[in-house]
Amino acid sequence: MNGRLSFLHLTTFYPPYAFGGDGVQVYRLAHALADQGHHVDVVHCTDAYRLLHPGDPPVAFPEHPGVTRHELRSGYGWLSPVLAQQTGGPLLKRRTILDLLRARDYDVVHFHNISLLGPGVLALRPQRGNPIRLYTAHEHWLVCPMHVLWKFGRKPCDAPECLRCVLKSKRPPQLWRYTGMLGRMARHVDQFIAPSHFTAQMHAERGFQRDFVRLPNFIDSCDDDWKNPAPRPWPNPYFLFAGRLEIVKGPQTLIDAWRHAPEIDLLIAGAGSEEPALRRAAAENPRIRFLGPLGQRELGAYHHHALACIVPSVTYETFGLASIEAFARKTPVIARDLGALPEVVEESGGGFVYNTQDELLEAVRTIASSPRLRDDLGRKGYDSFRKFWSREAHLKLYFDLLGTIAERRSGASATFAGRGSEKPAT
Repeated sequence: MNGRLSFLHLTTFYPPYAFGGDGVQVYRLAHALADQGHHVDVVHCTDAYRLLHPGDPPVAFPEHPGVTRHELRSGYGWLSPVLAQQTGGPLLKRRTILDLLRARDYDVVHFHNISLLGPGVLALRPQRGNPIRLYTAHEHWLVCPMHVLWKFGRKPCDAPECLRCVLKSKRPPQLWRYTGMLGRMARHVDQFIAPSHFTAQMHAERGFQRDFVRLPNFIDSCDDDWKNPAPRPWPNPYFLFAGRLEIVKGPQTLIDAWRHAPEIDLLIAGAGSEEPALRRAAAENPRIRFLGPLGQRELGAYHHHALACIVPSVTYETFGLASIEAFARKTPVIARDLGALPEVVEESGGGFVYNTQDELLEAVRTIASSPRLRDDLGRKGYDSFRKFWSREAHLKLYFDLLGTIAERRSGASATFAGRGSEKPAT
């Protein structure tokens, strides 16, 4: 082989047609692989994005010359992702996806969030070759029709009652989930990947029969903003929330807590369906400001200069990308002790976890009153970021995994050995 591998990534959302961390993670991985000189195609569904967001994407993402983005569009518009959600198969996109799969000999086909393509996409195969097939569980969609284990629209899921939950949440039930279809389609995947131990455990507890390997998410250490942050974007000391403005992400809990917080600003970056309600709730508190959606470099500056980044999600995150976004800028994290969030904080020693509002406010006061402690926590988070959650760390684990799968198949691990440590192509 000439050293250049071919990767195909299939996902529902991909920047700029994306809403959260799952799309950003695919974007970073695709760019990292292309920087190494590999051929990278990404297939994503703009019809699905338009179904949930009729307007144009609010934030631009630079394209990579080595990444070819294929937009799935149908003349039926929103009907295409709705049919996929209901039937479990990419009915109106099947031919297009097959044509892309068969356009070249891929070494790796990597599935990500396929919720609006359907599990049937896992069975689509090229006519030639036998690529390694991966699936990353960016959400809990494999075991939760609501994706996020948020039960009855009001609490973390303690035990499955899926049919009642989707009906109460005014979602149409997915009958394919009761047919064994997912298990059959899962047999087409060589390896399932979880970003955290917690996520792997939750899938096992909810009856998913395939094993996971842990492969944590990462921040692209080739981005300049974390190495050379922009000047301070806000004149006052502040804590930062950065994420989707949805109930499950917990920004409403911070607005309530900030009624009792010390005289320090809370900046809220992001957009989402709860933004109008959150703005109304915070209208009488001059210390809470909304920044709207921000580009990566602009957001990086807010991360770098924050006293800490607060991650208050009220349901089970699969990883908690916001934490390592902060650690990459030497900023501590205060995270709710729920789901995968404590793993990153406890593994790094770069912040605090909390259960109650009083514990949150105590962490806020402690960091605000001690610049030396704040910097020490930030350094610990940064050191762990470099060790565990940088591009280099992720690619090494990624190619080690590919090598293990290749060896398991045919003893061909040399095809992938050492790829993660290669320098970017020039």
